[in-house]
Amino acid sequence: MTALYLPNFRLDGQLALITGSGQGLGNAIAWACAASGAKVILNGRNKESLLAQQDAFAQAGYEAEIFVQDVADYDLYAHNHNILCKEIGVPSIHINCVGQRLRKGFNDCTPTEIVQHIQTNLTATVQVSRLAAMQMQKVQIAGRIISLSSIAGRIARLGDSIYPIAKQGIEAMVKALAVEYGASGICSNGIAPGTFATESNQALANDPVKGPLVLGRNPLQRWAQPAEIAGAAVFLASPAASYVNGHVMVVDGGFSIAF
Repeated sequence: MTALYLPNFRLDGQLALITGSGQGLGNAIAWACAASGAKVILNGRNKESLLAQQDAFAQAGYEAEIFVQDVADYDLYAHNHNILCKEIGVPSIHINCVGQRLRKGFNDCTPTEIVQHIQTNLTATVQVSRLAAMQMQKVQIAGRIISLSSIAGRIARLGDSIYPIAKQGIEAMVKALAVEYGASGICSNGIAPGTFATESNQALANDPVKGPLVLGRNPLQRWAQPAEIAGAAVFLASPAASYVNGHVMVVDGGFSIAF
């Protein structure tokens, strides 16, 4: 009987736009979606990086388009996203992976840094998610919107003040989208990653004091590899998760339950 359910975890025939997919977890999710049968749209600000990724996808036998656009520049994003939908199609899967980390305490943050951080991590994500949902509604797609939060979306850490505010806002957005667009068949869910060995975490991983402390708290006693986010992302994007809505899946090796 298991074999009858396995196709429900495939993404064949789906078009998936993954923001911030030039590197890090967004890139790992893009590869996972492609390997599961989806045509992917890689998004980022660096055209050369995206072109290199597109070539790598093609060499692996996967179909990938690129969308060179800063999500924080919403007016231009909306304009170019509309063109994208007309030329390639409306993505049935939209995954928010753009994120910046500002590891500073409140007193050390400038007002400009705070505004910029909230704009990129939260406001821009809200705007592009709303746009994605409206496009899905327009063509009557029962789509998926998946947003990367963080374990910081439910806990706070000393010296890392603004990031948890933005990520807790993301988790509220996940629920708001789920309620607003559920009747249209659009499911909104989130993923809260823990300590992943991505480019943005290298400094923390290499810190002689903080690095071992992070490992010591994790029951698995190791950093996660980016590919380990794949299962959660593909599941939430797939027909297997057709009745999962407004949920944030924690993928942290047990980090947030240990003390």
